[in-house]
Amino acid sequence: MSAKQAAEPLGARTTGVGARAAFLARAEKDAAADVASAARRLCHRHLRKAIAAFRRADYGKAATLAIDATEADPTCGQAFHMLGLSLDNLGDMSRAIGMYERAFQLDPADTDLYLNLGLAAWRMGLNGVAEKFFRLYCDLAPDQPMGWNNLAGVLRDTSRFEDAIEICRSAIYRMPEQPLLWNTMGTILVELSDFEQAAVFYREALRLDPGFGRAWHNLGYGLHHTGPLAEAMDAYEHALALPQEPRDRIETLHAKALCLIAMGRLAEGFAAYEVRHDHQHRGSMLYGIDAPFWKGEDLAGRSLLVIGEQGLGDEVMFANTLGDLAAAVGPEGRLMVAVDSRLIPLVARSLPGVQVGPYFVSSHNAKDLRLVPWAGKPDFILPLGSALPHLRGDLARFPGTAFLTPDPARVAACRAELAAGGRPVVGICWRSMMINAQRQKYFSAIDAWAPILKTPGVVFVNLQYGDAAGEIARAEALFGVAIRSIGGLDLKQDLDGAAALSAACDLAISAPTAAAALAGAVGTETWFLTAGPVWPQLGTDRYPWYRASRVFSPERFGDWSDVIPKVAAALAERAGA
Repeated sequence: MSAKQAAEPLGARTTGVGARAAFLARAEKDAAADVASAARRLCHRHLRKAIAAFRRADYGKAATLAIDATEADPTCGQAFHMLGLSLDNLGDMSRAIGMYERAFQLDPADTDLYLNLGLAAWRMGLNGVAEKFFRLYCDLAPDQPMGWNNLAGVLRDTSRFEDAIEICRSAIYRMPEQPLLWNTMGTILVELSDFEQAAVFYREALRLDPGFGRAWHNLGYGLHHTGPLAEAMDAYEHALALPQEPRDRIETLHAKALCLIAMGRLAEGFAAYEVRHDHQHRGSMLYGIDAPFWKGEDLAGRSLLVIGEQGLGDEVMFANTLGDLAAAVGPEGRLMVAVDSRLIPLVARSLPGVQVGPYFVSSHNAKDLRLVPWAGKPDFILPLGSALPHLRGDLARFPGTAFLTPDPARVAACRAELAAGGRPVVGICWRSMMINAQRQKYFSAIDAWAPILKTPGVVFVNLQYGDAAGEIARAEALFGVAIRSIGGLDLKQDLDGAAALSAACDLAISAPTAAAALAGAVGTETWFLTAGPVWPQLGTDRYPWYRASRVFSPERFGDWSDVIPKVAAALAERAGA
């Protein structure tokens, strides 16, 4: 599960009407005042119209009118502020920041600019810059909850949880009637996996403001992790029934889609999951190819470019559909597959006759831009996950077979080097390489795997990519176990070798990572060790994407002491120990 697949709780990160009410009201009042200058009067006329367009979420029109206002009076800071705000909501981050900076030069007393600059920096991942602007805003406007709220949020996102809690607690003490502060405290507790306490804060936010869509979304997010999913869906529906800022609404639609998939409502859920391509969605990607998206048209004899999306594990999991797409274009058509360059040998071997090559990653307005210059101009393009609504609308359409083919010579070499002597070979991977404040709650430390690693009669082999030598050495010393590795194999860069090693294993036990996806895709039985049920289970107790899989989840989210002994018991039974 990648960061971009997962839903996210909503704090104050998004920009829009609710977060900008004070600026809009002040700008509207100033624009209505009598002024002597004809240029300023014309500027104010355009500015009033821009504000009206912004209020009805017509950000393109608002930007055009704001440009007219800046041209009428290039000395009006509020006009540039309004232009920056409109561009911000259109997703044009770099130009928005430029307009904010111009507004600041013209009107350094406009405190809301600190807020906007902080939010823009936050969305671009510049957390240190965002923190600086939020602290400046708090100094200038200490009685405004948004500054403290955003400061707590950015501290949360840098894993400074104690600082975030203290900022939020102090602000709640001074302003207990502000629901957004209660909501953000809930988001901090969620990252500490305290979903029950988080729900208390969300419900208090909703008591203060029953129409607070973000709190309804966040309550749904918490219930999505702990259950029941029907109640999570109900909370998302409450959020969607209320007025929401466009970005908030897209996030809630995305969260609802994942909930539908997790409930096993695949046709509905996969169709709804397409909302991830909306430019307002935080994880949306851009594709620099001048061709329409495939929407289910007949592909026989046509050319189709499929592009890997999201994280490495997602590319592997979604590759479940590539065989179907190759059959759909037929011998007269042309299927091109663009994947992470490390996957090219594995995917090319698995799809004889299909052109497989790399995509190249750039960035535009803080969005990933994937380019495939070698593909020319195909009839259609398709982000890899967007095949799902057309090809995997129910569980019966998942083939239940291996769909990636490892190098047989390398598989044999791995088996020979491991020299298991008839003992089961078990590959292990305990965490993602991408760990941040939002993702760390989904993974356990290898130190917690003692009951598994102490299982007698098993040959353990490392599938953990990245720098894991220190963790492995510590586990070997603590538990008196040997964790084997294949000499010279870089599990991060040599994915063809990693796939061969996975195929040489009798079983893989892994957190939901790219390593688990590779093992499952080549047909190795894979046990997923999860902090709680996850949407790729598709409402089952397994991962239907793969030939043989099983999921172990604790009764209480993230309670590794509950689930790891269960895995150990199953492994002991499997090994005959």
